[in-house]
Amino acid sequence: MVRRAKIKDVPQLVKMVNQYAAKGEMLARSLSQVYNSIRDYVVIEENGQVIACGALHVVWDNIAELRTVAVAPDYVGRGFGSQIVEYLIQDAHELALPQIFTLTYKPAFFEKFGFVRVDKKELPHKAWQDCLNCPKFPECDEVALIKPMR
Repeated sequence: MVRRAKIKDVPQLVKMVNQYAAKGEMLARSLSQVYNSIRDYVVIEENGQVIACGALHVVWDNIAELRTVAVAPDYVGRGFGSQIVEYLIQDAHELALPQIFTLTYKPAFFEKFGFVRVDKKELPHKAWQDCLNCPKFPECDEVALIKPMR
């Protein structure tokens, strides 16, 4: 069951995300970054272990980023990532956001939820605020996708 992340989840969440980041499959997150945005995160926990996570980060009045979706390797393929994304899409609906976007190396996964590929230049400048601190900026190799929420 998906639930809001708690402070106690942060070390496990960061460790899981950074395992994928070490393989170049997603961007790394620091403890500080996650603590500072803990209210954006949701998790799935099993037997005291965080096995999946994701975040919805509001960027401006008309857009939010769905980010940091990860599933522990032993739990991949069991639908936990889908549960996280569906929860965050519902969260975006409840916030009355007109659209959400994601930057990912796994675009096909997000396309199943109605996201469509766009040129990164179509994203509003506000969407790039976190990118300025990324080691891949400005040569981002992630795929941009947007989901209209109407």
